[in-house]
Amino acid sequence: MEEKQPSPTEDSAAPPPSSAEAKPSLFPLFPLTASSALQTTTTSSAPPWLSNTSFTADISIINDAVASQLSREAEQLPPQSDDEGEDENRAQEKPLPSSYEILESSESDGGGRERKKERRRKKRKKRKRDSSAERGGLDGFGSRKSRVRAWADSEANVSKGYYFDSHGDRDNLAFGCIYRMDIARYKPYNPLKLSGLHVRGLYWWNRNGTLWERDGDVDALDAKIKSAGRYWSGKYMALERHKSFKRIRLVDSKLPPVTMEDEFIPLSESDAGASHGAVDNDSGPKTSGSLEESWEDEMLNKTREFNKLTREHPHDEKVWLAFAEFQDKVARMQRQKGARLQTLEKKISILEKAVELNPDNEEILLGLLKAYQMRDSSDVLIARWEKILLQHPGSCKLWREFLLIVQRNFSRFKVSEVRKMYAHAIEALSAACSKHSRQVLQGADPSSPDPVFVQLELGLVDVFLSLCRFEWQAGYRELATALFQAEIEFSLFCPPLLLTEQSKHRLFEHFWNSDGARVGEEGALGWSTWLEKEEETRQQVMNEELSCENEGGGWTGWSEPLSKDNEGLVNVENEANNDLLMGDDQDEEEYKEVEKEVNTEDLLKMIGLDINAGDGGEVNDVSTWIKWSEEESSRDCDQWMPVRRKLDTASPASEANKTDDDEQLLRVVLYEDVNEYLFSLSTSEGRLSLLSQFVDFYGGKMSQLFCSNSPTWADNILSLESMPDFMLEKLKCIHEVLTKTQNNPTGFSFQFLSGSFSRNADIMKFIRNAVLLCLTIFPRNYMLEEAVLISEELYATKMNSSNCKVTPCRALAKSLLKSDRQDVLLCGVYARREANYGNIDHARKVFDMALLSVEGLPVELQSSAPLLYFWYAEVEIANNSSDDRESSSRAIHILSCLGSGTKYNPFKSQASSLLLLRAHQGFKEKLRTVWSSWVRGIINDQSVALICSAALFEELTTGWDAGIEVLNQAFTMVLPERRSQGYQLEFLFNYYIKMLQRHQRQSSLMKVWESILHGLQIYPFSPELLKDVVEVGYYYTTSNKLRRILDDCCYKKPSVVLWLFVLSYEMFRGGSHHRIRGLFEKALGNDRLCSSVVLWRCYIEFEMEVAHDPSAARRVFFRAIHACPWSKRLWLDGFLKLNSVLTAKELSDLQEVMRDKELNLRTDIYEILLQES
Repeated sequence: MEEKQPSPTEDSAAPPPSSAEAKPSLFPLFPLTASSALQTTTTSSAPPWLSNTSFTADISIINDAVASQLSREAEQLPPQSDDEGEDENRAQEKPLPSSYEILESSESDGGGRERKKERRRKKRKKRKRDSSAERGGLDGFGSRKSRVRAWADSEANVSKGYYFDSHGDRDNLAFGCIYRMDIARYKPYNPLKLSGLHVRGLYWWNRNGTLWERDGDVDALDAKIKSAGRYWSGKYMALERHKSFKRIRLVDSKLPPVTMEDEFIPLSESDAGASHGAVDNDSGPKTSGSLEESWEDEMLNKTREFNKLTREHPHDEKVWLAFAEFQDKVARMQRQKGARLQTLEKKISILEKAVELNPDNEEILLGLLKAYQMRDSSDVLIARWEKILLQHPGSCKLWREFLLIVQRNFSRFKVSEVRKMYAHAIEALSAACSKHSRQVLQGADPSSPDPVFVQLELGLVDVFLSLCRFEWQAGYRELATALFQAEIEFSLFCPPLLLTEQSKHRLFEHFWNSDGARVGEEGALGWSTWLEKEEETRQQVMNEELSCENEGGGWTGWSEPLSKDNEGLVNVENEANNDLLMGDDQDEEEYKEVEKEVNTEDLLKMIGLDINAGDGGEVNDVSTWIKWSEEESSRDCDQWMPVRRKLDTASPASEANKTDDDEQLLRVVLYEDVNEYLFSLSTSEGRLSLLSQFVDFYGGKMSQLFCSNSPTWADNILSLESMPDFMLEKLKCIHEVLTKTQNNPTGFSFQFLSGSFSRNADIMKFIRNAVLLCLTIFPRNYMLEEAVLISEELYATKMNSSNCKVTPCRALAKSLLKSDRQDVLLCGVYARREANYGNIDHARKVFDMALLSVEGLPVELQSSAPLLYFWYAEVEIANNSSDDRESSSRAIHILSCLGSGTKYNPFKSQASSLLLLRAHQGFKEKLRTVWSSWVRGIINDQSVALICSAALFEELTTGWDAGIEVLNQAFTMVLPERRSQGYQLEFLFNYYIKMLQRHQRQSSLMKVWESILHGLQIYPFSPELLKDVVEVGYYYTTSNKLRRILDDCCYKKPSVVLWLFVLSYEMFRGGSHHRIRGLFEKALGNDRLCSSVVLWRCYIEFEMEVAHDPSAARRVFFRAIHACPWSKRLWLDGFLKLNSVLTAKELSDLQEVMRDKELNLRTDIYEILLQES
């Protein structure tokens, strides 16, 4: 190899070595020339592989080259002060560090002795160096401590500018701090001197400027530190917080908007220069103002900009809200409370001006009311809310926020007061719906529902669900059930009569007070059918009475009237007898009262309570309160169905049970208890929403009807105090993935959040009866039919725990099919339940029967065929195994019949190539029809099933990439803003992710990960996507990156579901307790999420079971009941879980507060005391 030519810097620094001075090369990575090889053989006997010129270079050449380069650049700089020049000359006069010499290697026998001598010589030098350092010598080391180098700004010359400390210093433990010589010195530089300088000038200014002044004596550093202070001192902290302190801000220049015609984004020279920090003298003043800006300058510029925007766009809510949010940023920079209050007043005035210009904007109104909440007291705030709600009575969003504020106000909270507010909300929203309905009926097309009217009714249903959940969580479970029964009867089973609202209520009162069965009870017919039966019975009775009168009409004989004397005698005798009876009754009552008083005192003494002793009847045993809370929880789970009032009380049996009837009187729900909350629903969307949320409320399983981005979904999850089964299943999957590789997994589990609905057979029977009755209103609705069959399965499983090969819902499904033989979707739902139970052969028979009968159905029923084909193919794919390929062939055959449009025939052999070709072409034509309907905004379950079927067919026949292409094409046919709306598109995206996960080995895990993150931006509250994020992220990326992604989601779109997955990831991995507590505090610090009972219960469980800190759990518990005073389950958690840290007096006080807040307590403490005695 030819010898490398020296650079100009090397020529000026040191001459190149001559041939005589050339050293043998070690590790020759490249072939040498002949001359160099000859020199190597003559000077050394080293082998050829130990020859490399890099080991023969003199390192001092590099130092000389760098020094000469710095000197030339220093000469090119503009002249500076005299002091700086002297410092520079002084630095140049200093000797350069000593260079290192490369030792020659030899293979002679004496090489070993030479190496030993060299090692001994190095040890002597090291000991000499250490002793010099301890004596305070100037060998490049400090005088305070051995192995500690001098300060970076001292005059002591060191041979090396940086060091790596790989060993810990034990003195840090002894003195409790880091040695001052080990801490880097730092001072903030003044950016005012930087304007107009080149970046190279910045380097030299930092190197020779006044901020890094040289210290002449290392021992004098303490005095300078005391005078100037370090970067953490109060002086520099005050400087950093000073509003007039200017900072350099790198602001991106605003590029012109890029049009579709541009092939690239242009980058101007000024932008390139600014990005690299190269600021010329001419452009310096133009860019220095934008780069150097203090906090006061930023505040003035922002205020000026917002004022201009609000004048130009007075009806843009985003501008006003951003202006108000900027005031919060200003307030955070102000330390005085008075200044912060002034900023708050300014924010309120901005929002009041915005409301004046936009009186109907809900977002601005909510922002103004939240600002009022930071300033006003609770009474004043409630008055302001009521005033705004009077002006906007039809706003569901404002009513929901107001009701949440009323519930969370601990000082004013009482169940009766919250009920009044719910009554006002339902009355106002119902009136708004009636008014809008009259306006719609006067329109041109009353048949098509108005979207605004539909949203109004959906909002009314959401408020009603919030009321039912509030009553349930406050302990009034019978009332919550009665409200559901009354509203379903009133809205869905109203008689088809032209009645006024008042007449309708009066007629419903007659039904409610009768002994007729209600929704969910055995033998329920519905209000309308019951009224018809009642009318028929009344007509029949009247006819019978008339016929009896006609048959028995005749003379009955004479009757002798009583004389006046006889009448008086009879009256006197009756009065005397009454006096005697009353006297006896009074004596008996007095005796009973005395006896009762004696018995009460004796009973109190028996159970350990002495009123005369002055203990006030308090229970001082914690175990008694534990038994009381367990009994209270048990009764809450059992007593949820309202008791019907018995009309006949004359029988001896009823007299004997009079005491029991009195005890059950509180469980009777009268018409007066529910009449204020009844309203009518006229749209099918509102009715179906009511019914689906009813099924979800009681723990039934139903197909997803709402998108996870909808307000209904968010409000339902926020108001839960126990998690539904589908959420617990996803959290369980994460637990299995994260604890698979752990030897000692954490004991935390979310099973304590599981509700008691699915384990209660009576509730499942109640759901089954209710939905079966509602199927008469929504015939052939496969979602409700699926909910009925699942409820029947759960009910039969709980009633009969023995294993049975017959599907529990088979009898019910067959009875439903007998009543409607054309309901092919019911056949599909039933077949899926059979396959889920393991009866795949029976499921195939049902599917084949349904598909064979499709062609004979009406056209409107044939449109549901894609759902049936897709379900059948999914069942076959789920049944497919690695050894059995028959299921895949069956799925291809099923999908080929759908795509080609041929008549379905049961599977006998594999599909032919011609059938596959026809299916490919047929799917393309069908998809074109679907795209045209999607462009018009028509998206339904049938079209989504057709797209999934086409993608699955391409996956099985062509490859997974072809199936993914079909789904990607479907997404492109929907506008981006519409993709986040509707449960159909969310289901389609989840199906897309599942297909990618099935082929992640072929498609790479990175593609799956990127698709999941993209979907999380569209559906940030989807439990399915959040589960995939945690699972795939655990395998694909690092824990820190996954944490950053989850933290970013929590910052942008916080929700209860998201925080549960974030917390589960940390707790299942056994993360730091400090981080988990920080996550809990960050979640509960949110204004909206602090009312989540689920998060508070998780926090208490974490402190007790994982952190094992009962005192911290006690603090969290008191914060929880203050934030959510309506949750009886949360109060009882204190009795059941915190009895080790709560005294009997505190538990007694908790019960008194529960009674004061009007929570429903079913158990008296004296019952427990009597049981113990």
